[in-house]
Amino acid sequence: MVLIARPLGLHAPYFFPESHGKNYEPSRYLKLLDPLRQDFTVFSGMSHLYGGGHGTRAGLMTGAAPENMRPGNVRNSISLDQEVAVRIQSPTRIASLTLGSSGLSWNRKGMVIPSENRATRVFRKLFIDGTPAEIDSEVERIANGRSILDGVRDQAKSLSRKLGTPDRDRIDLLMTSIREAEQQLQQDEQWVRKPKPVAGVKPFTSDHPGPDQVKRERQWYDLMHLALQTDSTRVISLSIYSHGPVVINGQQIGHHEASHHGRKDSNIARLASIEEAQIESFGDFLNKLKVTSEGGVSLLDRTQVLYAADLGNASAHTTNNLPILLAGGGLKHAGHVAYDRDKNLPMSNLFVRMLQQMDIESDQFGSSTGSVSEI
Repeated sequence: MVLIARPLGLHAPYFFPESHGKNYEPSRYLKLLDPLRQDFTVFSGMSHLYGGGHGTRAGLMTGAAPENMRPGNVRNSISLDQEVAVRIQSPTRIASLTLGSSGLSWNRKGMVIPSENRATRVFRKLFIDGTPAEIDSEVERIANGRSILDGVRDQAKSLSRKLGTPDRDRIDLLMTSIREAEQQLQQDEQWVRKPKPVAGVKPFTSDHPGPDQVKRERQWYDLMHLALQTDSTRVISLSIYSHGPVVINGQQIGHHEASHHGRKDSNIARLASIEEAQIESFGDFLNKLKVTSEGGVSLLDRTQVLYAADLGNASAHTTNNLPILLAGGGLKHAGHVAYDRDKNLPMSNLFVRMLQQMDIESDQFGSSTGSVSEI
């Protein structure tokens, strides 16, 4: 499973088709993906039923109840990627990769999972074997980590007996973090001396900082393709956020400014040039998965890829009618599935269907009210 978030949204009139069903007339953006149209479904009329604002980004992949997504008072639940990672327990080097900007992935206690924002560092972690000295150092790090966690756990247990209920709840969160750290150390220990897979490409040497945002996105997509192809992980989340300028056709365009276009044609034109480049990059990623065979089956058919935004209209900060596209995964794709754009269907209903597609028994996730049946 791959979850991709676009925190600045997508311009809805250029994303959603006017017609629905398998024979929809593609929109401006979907024309860029038309060669793959049998491999994905676009959903409209779907959201988490939150109020407006950037603060709801924390709930994009968790679907936490609306009352838990109030500005300044976020009480989150587990995100879809972490639920899958916990439930499938895949025998891979990395249980899940959390990439890009932070705030997309959350554990069962509603604590954010730290993300990695440098592709060069992830490439090294997945594909570059350490020297004997580096491996010995890593073994020592694991041992030291266990010793530290043992000490912290003992202190936390002792302290918990002296505290009131609110503070004991905080200790409980700490104990959850300790358990997760122990699980990570255990996994690291199992893999530390095993040779890493050969990526078959030159090591990444740049993270494409600043305005090279499209190059940066392509690098993330290349890395995710390699990680899935080598079975280094089976769960990935990526949050793509470009608040600053983006270079398109040699010109720098302010992405945040363009997304808050105020219905001004010149701003919308600049925004479209950015989003078309991003959609093309995403399409190339899907195509790489499609042409990669795994056991005689397309890697795209084996992988659910969710592409979604937390804002339906970034210019107005609205969070209804979110741009949502689900590709691959062996699903029976239905073209454009259109729900009521005024009374949205909970996006968590789609999450339930995605869990079921991975043979994870589930009839509820986040604030779901059921499961989508069209795919």
